[in-house]
Amino acid sequence: MTKREEYEQKTEELILPILAEYGFELYDVEYVKEAGTWYLRTYIDKEGGITINDCELVSRRMNVLLDEKDFIPDSYIFEVSSPGLGRQLKKDKHFAKSIGQEVEVKLFRASDKRKELEGTLKAFDKEHVVIASANGEELTLERGNIAMIRLAVDF
Repeated sequence: MTKREEYEQKTEELILPILAEYGFELYDVEYVKEAGTWYLRTYIDKEGGITINDCELVSRRMNVLLDEKDFIPDSYIFEVSSPGLGRQLKKDKHFAKSIGQEVEVKLFRASDKRKELEGTLKAFDKEHVVIASANGEELTLERGNIAMIRLAVDF
């Protein structure tokens, strides 16, 4: 287990009881370095969506626990956020909840001369994702070739 995975797992263990208390769901935890700064981010959700007040409530409770447990020796910024409308699909549970919804996909290597695709998420397994394009054509994509997949947002 990498340092990043260990920190994410420990954070999940600390935050889950807090989220259960308020009826919130843990969408994701990530420990990432951006522009030289480490960020520990938790994405939370609930039916009807998360508010800024929900994020603040969880953040205050978690900050106390993170200070108490002090398992990350690096300097970092802790954030609590909603996954947003255009949420990324990372885990199997994200894919399962999104079957039948429109998604945007960015690939590492082109498929049919395209690196960006849109379509309806039809199916997935550990190695593949199936999307149906607007014309009904089904495309099977290797999960290892997917740089990013997220829910499409129409305005």
